[in-house]
Amino acid sequence: MYDLVAGDRNVKSSYYLSKKNTLELFPMLKSDNLCGGIVYYDGQQDDARMNLAIALTAARHGATIANHVSVTKLHKTAGKLSGARLRDELTGKEWDVKAKCIINATGPFTDSIRKMDDPTVKDICCPSSGVHIVLPGYYSPEHMGLLDPATSDGRVIFFLPWLKGTIAGTTDLPCQVTHNPKPTEDEILFILTEVKNYLNPDVEVRRGDVLSAWSGIRPLVSDPNKPDTQSLARNHIVHTSPSGLVTIAGGKWTTYRAMAAETIDAAIEAANLKPIFKESQTDGFLIEGAHGWTPTMYIRLVQDFGLEMEVAQHLAKSYGDRAFAVAKMASMTGKRWPIIGKKVHPEFPYIDAEIRYGVREYACTATDMIARRLRLAFLNVQAAAEALPAIVDIMAEELNWNDTEKKRQIKIAGEFLANEMGQMVNRASRDKIPINLSKEEIQTYIKRFQIIDKDRKGFVSINDIRRSLKSMGVKPSDAEISAILSEIDVTYHGQLEIQDYLQNYGEEVTGEQLHEILKEIDTNMNGQVELDEYLQMMSAIKSGHVAYSRFARMAEMEEEHHEREALKKKITVERSGGGL
Repeated sequence: MYDLVAGDRNVKSSYYLSKKNTLELFPMLKSDNLCGGIVYYDGQQDDARMNLAIALTAARHGATIANHVSVTKLHKTAGKLSGARLRDELTGKEWDVKAKCIINATGPFTDSIRKMDDPTVKDICCPSSGVHIVLPGYYSPEHMGLLDPATSDGRVIFFLPWLKGTIAGTTDLPCQVTHNPKPTEDEILFILTEVKNYLNPDVEVRRGDVLSAWSGIRPLVSDPNKPDTQSLARNHIVHTSPSGLVTIAGGKWTTYRAMAAETIDAAIEAANLKPIFKESQTDGFLIEGAHGWTPTMYIRLVQDFGLEMEVAQHLAKSYGDRAFAVAKMASMTGKRWPIIGKKVHPEFPYIDAEIRYGVREYACTATDMIARRLRLAFLNVQAAAEALPAIVDIMAEELNWNDTEKKRQIKIAGEFLANEMGQMVNRASRDKIPINLSKEEIQTYIKRFQIIDKDRKGFVSINDIRRSLKSMGVKPSDAEISAILSEIDVTYHGQLEIQDYLQNYGEEVTGEQLHEILKEIDTNMNGQVELDEYLQMMSAIKSGHVAYSRFARMAEMEEEHHEREALKKKITVERSGGGL
């Protein structure tokens, strides 16, 4: 059926897989009750870059593009729309524009614009929240995902490879329209629970594997053109109000060109416009970046500029033939290879030149850059937070930001990551887990903590971490040390208290028993530890709410190093094979 509907535009033909072949191609799947699989092909895109490419194409053909601008009022002349009042959301400046026709293409905000036109109209938009999460790439094969339209409660579940990670979703719940939708813990856990149902026991589905989480608002609509306005439209609707407001709502990326053509036809009729062409000219029209693109274009980027291959592939896929313009703005690395292209984060192929180029693509804020140009916020919220200061520094050079503005941008972008990209809900999930540590585990973790906290201060500072890593032959930068500390410093004061450390790792231990354990190890610590915080982070790693901790691994290695050094002191010169 899928192939039949696709017709001659089908990517590849679908086919059936036996159970054996299914597990060969998708080894993460649970074999119990598996009969086989049906493979079908579909497309995947970077929706933010697609949207931007469309805007840039429109600008190339004469359109005026304005980012961060909102409509505050619609103007009418003799009962017909004739213009609008606009506001620059970054500066607060307002101005009026005249228009022969106004098109309302505002997604979940459809009804707010319709009510500017006519306050008495009934709402047609039924907003629905869909949460997605990103997991590590090992949750799915590189070129194959899974979709099941019949989950435990009837919702669709999928997990698909996406930009080296695995994107999983989705939920479908009624919600309020907001500019700042947030994922909830219940929705994240629902997705993880459903994903777990499909994977074999070797793949432990952990809450701590959620790299980012976000909520999108899907604007389901009822058709005001039909008598039955209660039922939702299966596709999109185009409606023209008595005053001439043309509303396009609903729909999806798959049919966006057909939707646009239908909307323009409605606008021509509503405003009695006189177009040059009688029919839409966009069928087969190439958008920005497509004209010179080829599947092997990335090789030229490697050969001509000295870019790392992964970076070149990313630039070619993201920017098309505009990748050469991006590459020309890249900085020298100072290395033998790659020659140019300093990464803004070591785990991802995004480079400094993309920040500078992004400013030329209407990026006005740090949030624009980390979410809608680089997609880093969607792929890994912690990595985005780590890269944020360097990104803001580059933007400041391009936009002439002073130190005050740089701090403001970092603060706003940090709040975006915390609230809308799952950073806060991830941390809250970790901090709420029940304590579940054995007496032996607590003894081990306190011992490790005290090896690092040599002065018995009750907390670990940046200098303690630097000293510990130096003893193991590692010379980290201050930024790297701060990143290690920030993983576990729940009180955000630049030092790691022992209770913060023990929160990392999950037989139940009472407060009285814990005091006895502490006294066995160091009686001087009594009274310096808050027991509820003391255990939570440690339990989080044990329970899977935290996937990893550099500090925890460092403490383990420091303990091993400490024991080796202690053993050396116990071995005599004669037994060690040394001299007299």
